[in-house]
Amino acid sequence: MTWEYKTLFLNTTGFLGGKLDQGALDRELAAIGRDGWELVSIFDTNSYEGVTRLVVAVFKRPAGR
Repeated sequence: MTWEYKTLFLNTTGFLGGKLDQGALDRELAAIGRDGWELVSIFDTNSYEGVTRLVVAVFKRPAGR
């Protein structure tokens, strides 16, 4: 089977970052899922001293959908 992939970048908020709007995340995941995408992985990126700056979500679905 051949797959296609999609990457979603979500910014964090707060003075030093690290805060993610859970409602916004839920809405994004639901919208992408309705289009047939399956969440493969989700992880955070750090700017310094472990402070989260971005959350990255990777999705896949069968190619040619």
